[in-house]
Amino acid sequence: MAALGAAVRDTVTLALLPLPLLVAAVPAAFAGGGTRRWGRGGRGEGQRADAQAAKDAAAAAFYELDTAQRDLRISIETITAVDPSPAARKAAADFEAFGRRVDEVSHTYISAVDAHDLDRDDLDAGTAARARADLAKAKDELVRVKADLERFGQSLGPLLETAETQLARVAPAVERARQGLLAASDALDAVRASGLKADDLAARLAALAPELTKLNQGAGQHGVQETIQRAERVLREAGAIGGEAAALPQKAADIDKRLVSLRTRAQAITTRAAGVEPVLSELRRRYSAACWQDLQQVPDEATRAVAQAEQKLREARQARDEQRWPDALAGLTTVRALLNSTDEAVSAAGERLRRLDEVSFDHAKEVERTRFAIRDAQRLAMAGRSTPDPRHARPLDDAVARLDRAVANLEGRHPDWWHFLTETEAVRRTAADVVQKIRGELGAGQ
Repeated sequence: MAALGAAVRDTVTLALLPLPLLVAAVPAAFAGGGTRRWGRGGRGEGQRADAQAAKDAAAAAFYELDTAQRDLRISIETITAVDPSPAARKAAADFEAFGRRVDEVSHTYISAVDAHDLDRDDLDAGTAARARADLAKAKDELVRVKADLERFGQSLGPLLETAETQLARVAPAVERARQGLLAASDALDAVRASGLKADDLAARLAALAPELTKLNQGAGQHGVQETIQRAERVLREAGAIGGEAAALPQKAADIDKRLVSLRTRAQAITTRAAGVEPVLSELRRRYSAACWQDLQQVPDEATRAVAQAEQKLREARQARDEQRWPDALAGLTTVRALLNSTDEAVSAAGERLRRLDEVSFDHAKEVERTRFAIRDAQRLAMAGRSTPDPRHARPLDDAVARLDRAVANLEGRHPDWWHFLTETEAVRRTAADVVQKIRGELGAGQ
């Protein structure tokens, strides 16, 4: 009751106070005993602060995990760009699995953040505590996945080192290719400045432009190995173009020199061909038809061949003037072949007369020379043996009989000396073949 009376007195006193004092006294009355409104002070603020700290820690863990994933993605892309091995493919697949785990824990974190508004004025202690717990759990999951991701990244060390070594080759290879193209272009410019067109070389250089474009696009688009191989191909082709361009002035000079030389030779063969007919007359007068009839067409064939060679020379000259170098070289090769065969045919007539004169004067030398070749082969066939190998003895015995027949055929008024010479040459070849065969067998048996 005393307490009740005191309360009544306090109420009356307040009622009698002037209005300004009454207003000032009201807060003081509520600040005393009784129930207090939940606001931004006391225990509630501590819970809010703990929840906010948990939110900040989770945000930091989320950022660190995102950074780690981005860094590891770069490593995986580096590996897969270089290494097609099963180990590299497994690493990529494992990274994708980690990506799904990252998505899951990130979703949990974002859901926790969205579920709790820590800035609400009416946030109660229970709600703040639940928010702190949810955010702390999300942070722990983020940290755990980041640790697993880092361990996975460490396991990629050997693969990544190999890939980075390969990548380190890309830039130098591409730069060498670019420098090679520049050098080839400079060489072409120098050749053109000397008055040579080099259109074929320019076309080959222009054909490398798409390859240079792909090199500039980089290994990320075309792959490391393919880029390195492309750079090496470009470098080789550019080097070949530059080398051919640098050699072009000398090639032109050599073609000019060969044109003059072959023209001079054609003229000389024409002069020599005119002397074949007198040689043929001498052969007809002194020897049987079998000794010279195969030479009857030499003068006419020589005339036709020289005329054809001169025509090819004119065509080669025109190709050289038009700087069609392959055509010019091909024409010169044809001319040389024509003149070589014609030269041999023209020389054959004089050589035939010389050899026939020599053997008809004394054929014993030719016979002895041939018998010596046979005996030499026979000695080798008998070396270390009591009887010769039939494979060696049979052709040598046939050679002896063939030589005897050739000598016997010389009897008569007009012997076929040319047939005799061809037979002795054939016998010597047989003996040489046997010697070569024996030596080959001896060598194989050592």
